[in-house]
Amino acid sequence: MQRTSARRTLLAATALGLALASTPVAAHAQTTPGTNAPVRVTLTVQGPDGLLFKGRIRTRGHEVTTATGGTHRCDGTNGGAHPSAVPTPTAALDDAARRRHFTWDGTWYASFDDYSVDTIKKTSGGGGAYWNISVNGTSTPVGGCQFKLNAGDQVAFTWTAF
Repeated sequence: MQRTSARRTLLAATALGLALASTPVAAHAQTTPGTNAPVRVTLTVQGPDGLLFKGRIRTRGHEVTTATGGTHRCDGTNGGAHPSAVPTPTAALDDAARRRHFTWDGTWYASFDDYSVDTIKKTSGGGGAYWNISVNGTSTPVGGCQFKLNAGDQVAFTWTAF
């Protein structure tokens, strides 16, 4: 009977020790940085008459304000695209515009939970053209506030005629 009691005590102590040993790992996992950590990307803006901007930008998802569209989040959670905030192409454009002192404007579409980029550096899309967004040479399948950027990505806003 004493041996059985000693084994149970040993098993309980071992289980408790394992549980306590794993607690710091679980706590650490919860405090690690989220996916919205800033990333450095290369942003290119190509207008109908040539290059309007090219530079490396440090960005993360954030609220964006345009004259036409107002203020809305642009952090990858738009349209339920990602469960938590992430860096996005439109946030990168917004960061570049603020840091490099150029303008852009976009219309907010609540039904898409995203902006349509209408004008960059006074160059408008409009009736027969639009601003195409691509990452690493491929057009994004979702809006610029929904697509997740990774460090080193090549982001392009290209004026494209129909």
